[in-house]
Amino acid sequence: MDQRQNTQVQRQVSLIQPGAKPGDTQPKPVEREQWGSKIEFILAVAGHIIGLGNVWRFPYLCYKNGGDGCFEHGQNQTLHPHLFGNSSSSVVEFWERRILGLSSGIDEIGSIRWDLALCLLLAWTLCYFCVWKGVKSTGKVVYFTATFPYVMLVVLLVRGLTLPGAKDGVMFYLYPDPSRLTDPEVWMDAGSQIFYSYGVCTGVLTSLGSYNKYNNNCYRDCVYLCLLNSLTSFVAGFAIFSVLGFMAKEQGVDISLVAESGPGLAFIAYPRAVALMPLPQLWAIFFFIMIIFLGLDSEFVYQEALVTTISDMYPTFFQNECHRKLLLLAISVGSFFVGLLMVTEGGLYIFQLFDYYACSGMTLLLFAVLQSVCIGWIYGADRQYDNIQDMIGYRPWPYMKYCWQYFTPAICTCTFLFSLVKYTPLKFNNTYEYPWWGYAIGGFFTLSSTLLIPLWMLYAVSITPGTLKQVWTHFTVRTNFQDMYKNISVTQLIFDVTHS
Repeated sequence: MDQRQNTQVQRQVSLIQPGAKPGDTQPKPVEREQWGSKIEFILAVAGHIIGLGNVWRFPYLCYKNGGDGCFEHGQNQTLHPHLFGNSSSSVVEFWERRILGLSSGIDEIGSIRWDLALCLLLAWTLCYFCVWKGVKSTGKVVYFTATFPYVMLVVLLVRGLTLPGAKDGVMFYLYPDPSRLTDPEVWMDAGSQIFYSYGVCTGVLTSLGSYNKYNNNCYRDCVYLCLLNSLTSFVAGFAIFSVLGFMAKEQGVDISLVAESGPGLAFIAYPRAVALMPLPQLWAIFFFIMIIFLGLDSEFVYQEALVTTISDMYPTFFQNECHRKLLLLAISVGSFFVGLLMVTEGGLYIFQLFDYYACSGMTLLLFAVLQSVCIGWIYGADRQYDNIQDMIGYRPWPYMKYCWQYFTPAICTCTFLFSLVKYTPLKFNNTYEYPWWGYAIGGFFTLSSTLLIPLWMLYAVSITPGTLKQVWTHFTVRTNFQDMYKNISVTQLIFDVTHS
């Protein structure tokens, strides 16, 4: 592309900036960092999509939505508190009483558990230093944080499957309750788990991918990483439910009664398996290192994505490396103080509200609807298809165009509307009902992310000069590029501009 075209493209790209005027040009950006190698990118994405959502959230959602009929039986036994109390596991008691100091409800928030607060501080400190050099430091850290959990997962799987009663747990896992298929919450949980686990609609994959070379085969990467993610969740389910089967046989109760369906499920089942291994203290250390790594690499890639997004919005200011590090520090400190609410004695109730309402379930589904419509119809499925062909050198499976244009928007929209109509308020461990103001907090969590879309749209329109029709033309970059450069891909144009 010659210099004249480059200048014209810069003018066109400037139109998408809020407040830009026709003819305005943007400052020449600094050369963008790139991953040190392809394996660094793969491990970073794997560390993001393969995390606690696979070894913790997926099994607990399976457990939550697979045994409600048996929960009714358990509730009928509450007339015999001593008998019911005898079936409680020491691991459960240790988790809820010693570690969490769990209160009776969200209205008893209690005091901060300072041992957990120190762990939270350590986590955010590690996260800061994993990201502070950009992808140069992130790419090196993931070599260990993304691979070690697989070693531990295989060890726990082998140990779990060799325990007595493991077969019953596996059967409970593989044979779901058909009556639950009519419950809309099951489908909303399934949909949110897919989005949560694959990390879509959050901007992380886009940010991480922006540090690749232009000709990176993103199509092949997506297929392999999706298969790896699904396989990891499936295997983690075997590891947890085999141990639950053993615990049920040991206590003489139904599998659905052996532990409560909540975030603590993984911290009940996995440590039980570790305790039955040779040198349990050593394996316990390895297990919790695995949990830390699973959370840490997901945490710092989210942080990297947020810093990347803000830096790209204001490239001139954040060309200074010191400014970028200060932004990263501010995000880390702010997140730590927000996290202090979740390490109080009633913090787990707040945590589940955040998990259920903030950026999962209907919220993620709404983002999926908007993004799929933007890609399939506003930007254009044909243009997206041509861009990918230009990048990877061959045409992907044609079915992908129909997915972008029809199937994905339709499925996301139907699932979102279905979840909206059949919405059921969150219950902690399927039993505890939050007070009205607890659900109000959940609504605030939802609005804190969803309202940003219309608010930013109104802000961008309000500061852009011209009539409404002119403003609309400014933001419809597709038409401008299509008319000027019919035979050149938009992706290549933008890439050439930002790397000139």
